[in-house]
Amino acid sequence: MMGNKIVLFDGVCHLCQWSIQFIISHDPQGYFHFASLQSEIGKELLKSNGLSEHYVSSVVLVENGRIYTGSTAALRIAKQLTFPWRLLYGFMIVPRFIREPIYKYIAKNRYRWFGKDEVCFMPTQELRSRFLD
Repeated sequence: MMGNKIVLFDGVCHLCQWSIQFIISHDPQGYFHFASLQSEIGKELLKSNGLSEHYVSSVVLVENGRIYTGSTAALRIAKQLTFPWRLLYGFMIVPRFIREPIYKYIAKNRYRWFGKDEVCFMPTQELRSRFLD
């Protein structure tokens, strides 16, 4: 999977599901592939990159054999999206110790604010090729 950009997301979180749909609609080149954190592939990628298989605290980006989490993952994803969304990558100049608490606050409250499902998100037939699980 070297060279692939894989986004691991919380498959039961409505905010996360919306984010994946947003990425897909602003990624016409198809840079990203997706897997839920709860899937077997998601758990395998987490473990092989030094994270617990029960990690669901944030989005995870596996890119060229490296792993990124939280605000860094989100901004690195934005970098590949269509204009104007790629401009969000400029927030990388904000130190992580400032960015990350904001990201964690949103992540901590995502179920309360946006809701969650009992089962993981299932992509439509047209999008299935972009999903690894």
